[in-house]
Amino acid sequence: MENTLIRLDPVEEILTEQPNSAFITANSLSCSLEEIRRLHHIPVFVKDNEAAISQVDFIDTTVDLISDLFRNERILAPQIRLSHPIKGRIPEAKNKSASELEEYEKTIYYERMAFTIEIPSIQEDINGNRLSLTVGGVKAYNLENLNSTSGSDQHFKVFIGFQNKVCTNMCISTDGYIGDLKIKNLNQLRASMDYLFQSYAAAEHLSQLKRFTNYSLTEQQFALLIGRCRMYQHIPRALKDQIFPESLSLTDTQIGSVVKDYYWDQNFGSDSYGTLSLWQLYNLFTGANKSSYIDSFLDRSVNAHEFIKQLQYGLENKQTNWFLN
Repeated sequence: MENTLIRLDPVEEILTEQPNSAFITANSLSCSLEEIRRLHHIPVFVKDNEAAISQVDFIDTTVDLISDLFRNERILAPQIRLSHPIKGRIPEAKNKSASELEEYEKTIYYERMAFTIEIPSIQEDINGNRLSLTVGGVKAYNLENLNSTSGSDQHFKVFIGFQNKVCTNMCISTDGYIGDLKIKNLNQLRASMDYLFQSYAAAEHLSQLKRFTNYSLTEQQFALLIGRCRMYQHIPRALKDQIFPESLSLTDTQIGSVVKDYYWDQNFGSDSYGTLSLWQLYNLFTGANKSSYIDSFLDRSVNAHEFIKQLQYGLENKQTNWFLN
């Protein structure tokens, strides 16, 4: 990884304070690693009753890896979000009504988990916004075939990128993301993350983000863009491939949030003339994405980056872009 970024204080104790603001909000709740470790059950593969790689194992492996890779840096405690609880009860309580259950008689695990680990001693400033290097991932058991055996591939999403501390929006590019990592054990998981983290070109990613600040949309262009985004969801597949092959993945509701924040967001809304930089637009997109479910959150984060990059490329090279013309 390219280490040409600003560094702050010297190394402090690994895993210090936890960030306050949530990086994702939709249908999810915050949880500590210790609570998951002590109280949450681990799913098994039905055919041999072997345990799947747990959410705790995933986070512990990531913490161990980045503690080695960034041993001279300050590393914060994981911020964890969970959704889709799978509830149960111990056999002795099988005949009780739900209202009569004692806490010790209840069992639970969460189908979907996302986490981030911030490394705030590696940071950069873009347009007055502080960005901190951040790694993390998603483990969603709904993506697994738990009816098979333990030798089956298990699926993970992992990333390295930056978090905008103004709004906790995630800035992730394709070069820092593996959207469907298929592995069979923790050694393979660690090796894959190690390769991703060490090959990630942080300075190049930041340079691309900074270029977003050099280009702006007028109110008229923004209105056209929003209309085209809504149209894009319904046009034929072949035409989509010509316009934006990756497929714009924000929902209509999220596009509506972008419009609302264009007027009302204090950090990234338009100026008094209705002008909006691509950096502001990008953050409106990543802000709206915080309402995504855990298993689609990272994919949409990367998609937003690719979409704004396409707009920037068109404006920079004075090329016709379907979304703006």
